[in-house]
Amino acid sequence: MASLIPVTVGNSVKLNLEEYKKLSPSAIEKTSYTPEDLDKAFEFSSVGVRGGFQLEGNRKLDFVPLLRECVEKKFVSGVQSVHAHIIKTGFAQDLFLVTSLINVYCKNGMMENARKLFEDLPTRNVVTWTSLLSGYVHNSQPERGIRVFKEMLESGSYPTNYTFGTALKACSYLLDIETGKQIHGCIVKSGYEHDASTGNALCSLYSRCQKLDMTIRAFHRIIEKDVISWTAAISACGDNGNSNLGLNIFVQMLTDGIQPNEITFTTIIGLCCTTHALELGSQIQSLSIKLGYSSDLPVANSFMYLYLTNGCILEAKQLFYGMDVVTLVAWNALIAGHADIISKVEDSVSAYAFGIEALKLFQQMSRSGLKPDSYTYSSLLTICSSIVALEQGEQIHAQAIKTGSLSDVVLATALVNMYNKCGSIHRSCKAFSEMSSRTLISWTSMISALAHHGYSQQALDVFEDMRSLGVRPNKITFVGVLSSCSQAGMVNQAIAYYDMMTKIYKINPVVDHVACLVNMFVRLGRIEEAFDVIKKANMEPNEFILSILIAGCRTHGKLELGFQAADQLLELKPKDPETYILLLNMYLSAGKWKDVSRVRKLMKDAKIDKITDWSWITIRNKVHSFKVTSKKQGNGGSCFLDELVDKCRAYGYQELTDEKSESAASHHSEKAAIAYALIATSSSLRSIRIIKSIGICKDCHNFMKTVSLLTSRVIIIRDTKRLHRFSQGQCSCGDSGALV
Repeated sequence: MASLIPVTVGNSVKLNLEEYKKLSPSAIEKTSYTPEDLDKAFEFSSVGVRGGFQLEGNRKLDFVPLLRECVEKKFVSGVQSVHAHIIKTGFAQDLFLVTSLINVYCKNGMMENARKLFEDLPTRNVVTWTSLLSGYVHNSQPERGIRVFKEMLESGSYPTNYTFGTALKACSYLLDIETGKQIHGCIVKSGYEHDASTGNALCSLYSRCQKLDMTIRAFHRIIEKDVISWTAAISACGDNGNSNLGLNIFVQMLTDGIQPNEITFTTIIGLCCTTHALELGSQIQSLSIKLGYSSDLPVANSFMYLYLTNGCILEAKQLFYGMDVVTLVAWNALIAGHADIISKVEDSVSAYAFGIEALKLFQQMSRSGLKPDSYTYSSLLTICSSIVALEQGEQIHAQAIKTGSLSDVVLATALVNMYNKCGSIHRSCKAFSEMSSRTLISWTSMISALAHHGYSQQALDVFEDMRSLGVRPNKITFVGVLSSCSQAGMVNQAIAYYDMMTKIYKINPVVDHVACLVNMFVRLGRIEEAFDVIKKANMEPNEFILSILIAGCRTHGKLELGFQAADQLLELKPKDPETYILLLNMYLSAGKWKDVSRVRKLMKDAKIDKITDWSWITIRNKVHSFKVTSKKQGNGGSCFLDELVDKCRAYGYQELTDEKSESAASHHSEKAAIAYALIATSSSLRSIRIIKSIGICKDCHNFMKTVSLLTSRVIIIRDTKRLHRFSQGQCSCGDSGALV
């Protein structure tokens, strides 16, 4: 009988289909198996064993329940004992028993034993081949599984639908689409392309290899689509960035009368979360209740997360507290949902409140007796990063150490980020150095952390270490690298790294890369070159880049260029209220009253009133908030602030008073916050952490530098733009964060 002759090319198997193509479909033995058929082949009845094995005597039936028990109890030594008895009783060449034994060895992870037993068999059938192939795939050895499939074809055995599906699964694990396409050719010739199990395996392969169009074509070729087929297609759409198509397929699934299962519901709700389709998600929830899935925990968790991602806290909590059994997964979803909300809300005060609420939820979870896992800790550390809750982050770090969770690379990376964003760069570096393994995200996080804290050369050294280990940077990595160069004014290095990104790594520049270069030239006062960067990049500047240019032009006296950038910015109809204040102050200082009126009208049209300036600090687990205070106020706090300002003047601080500015007659909130913190804490507290609802101005920035020098304290301020770490009269931003 003709056989397929595979040829190995590099790491993939190239199948020669010419001999296979000569066969007519009728000449190919078609047998359909489901995944359960292998197990059923080892069951027995009064007339014999299913799967085509003929029994020669009843004694060998005694081994079947023993082998099944070895699988159920993972009894490794028991398998070997049964094997010894099979040999002793003379059944060592019995195809049924030996195939059963191979299957049991595979399920217990004993692939060497399974392979040796397989090699000693004088004859093999498709079930024997498929058992070994499946064993390699399920034991994370897909390369060997592909080789077994090749050997099977060379032997003249013809795969079943289940064999094809298992081989495709091996290709999926390896992301080996070329071998998968060749197997697909065999499937077409064998007539299995319209089979549901084979079609589902093809969908999975093409989806994992990011070939959505081929996934959908394979899906449509399945004649009798089951719920698994529909769910696989919907999931593929989500995994490949086309959530809307996935939602349409779900609607078509309901139209065709296919009833979704719990996996379908969790998948489709994931797409609703991505597209923020809250109304559709609510309708799907009603359908799930009608079909009896309201008490299914994964489904309930998915709906809860949908409400959280859309800011519907009350609805999410109703679902949560209405669960019969609250699992760790449910707690994780609720906490992670709060972290997601924090990243999306524009109001810093609300973000802080959500963060505190999430930390309280964690306390409730701990009191319930559930032990957190690495996912819980990662979400909590992300929350601590967002609200600059260093003390709570340290406590979570300690718990993670006790539970041995720090080996998780995602958690360890979250720890690096937490210490970075809370202003403790040294502990961030320590957490990074203690990581047992690192991903690209880990390296990028460390590079960005060092850049944010002004350690530009160290950031570039880490980048070179990463490259030397063969880790390929991505566009986000280069944002950290260019930011490092920008802060240190390393013009030549910045241009060299920019060229490396585009020419060596073939990464197309994005707005963030251009912003780093623009910021660098603006900081150096080379305004014209900053404008040239934008022209050469051949991209339209966004609101952020134009704001940098305007602030730089105002600082360095290039007002005409600043007015040009302002006109471009106004055409974009900016959404950030601080952008309007920047423009307003520039026009006020230049006496351009028509433009002042124009900006005020735009602010009125956009329903933007004066910006609410709030700052808050946490002292002894109590939150204290502060707002703008009048310089003419006579309360005790204001008196101490006035004294502090006078002391700072003696250290060289000069208040930047612009009588035309709308905020000239008041102290900004962070000044009140630092004054209170100095009164309320002892000098032994080396660091003071302040969160601010808007960006820090140049005057307050200079003030904080002087206070850090005067008091020998480290002052950390997180505003809406970045983190500032003031120490000994210097700021980690290199004064680039206070151009406005």
